[in-house]
Order: sequence, then structure tokens, then C-alpha cells
Amino acid sequence: MSIQPEGEDLRKAVKWISEQRQSDSTKNLEKLVNEASLMFNLSPKDEAFLSRFFQEK
Repeated sequence: MSIQPEGEDLRKAVKWISEQRQSDSTKNLEKLVNEASLMFNLSPKDEAFLSRFFQEK
């Protein structure tokens, strides 16, 4: 079972972070989450979701 984030911007952020980590796995997750949050205009709640989502993977 997979967790599907709600909202198109949040889905785009998950995809973008995944692509960034795939191209360079040494990239800092916290920095990527912050960049995605600004790029996709996410709320603090969405940013927290991204952090948890990628730490659990």
C-alpha cells in the first residue's frame, strides 16, 4: 500500500524530490524539502509531510 499525497503541488514536489535524489543520492534531504516547499508553494504541514515521507522510505 502506498501513501498518496493530496494536492497537485504536493504530488509534483514528491516527484521532483524523487528525481533529484535519483540523479544524486548524496543531496541533502532537508535542503531538497525546503527547495520543493518554496518551488511548489507548500504549506508547513505539506513540508512536514515531505520530510516524513522521504525519511520513512
